[in-house]
Amino acid sequence: MQIYVDCKQDEKGIPEWAIVELQGLIQMKKEGAAGPTVVGDLHYFNRNRHPVLILGHHVLNGKEMKLEQPMAVLEKITKDDKTEYKVKAIVKKKLLFKSRPKPIISNVAERV
Repeated sequence: MQIYVDCKQDEKGIPEWAIVELQGLIQMKKEGAAGPTVVGDLHYFNRNRHPVLILGHHVLNGKEMKLEQPMAVLEKITKDDKTEYKVKAIVKKKLLFKSRPKPIISNVAERV
């Protein structure tokens, strides 16, 4: 699964990505269509960039953390017995969602 978060570029034009870390398991229904599958929506709220992940009818609140050591995402290219590695992106932070999901409840009808 590929999750692209905060795809901004540095001065050399290399994208900067983030890792999304979840505590638990995500179960999705299998769809017949090929291609990317939308898992949820990621939003940032407040001035301190508080990430919120919406998965179906659930909300997860998280926090943004800086990685101690940045990581590089590499692409292996083999041509004529030569192997090269191209830097595809740099990962400098992670979004940690460790709390239990909260259900989204709206327009609950009262019984009369």
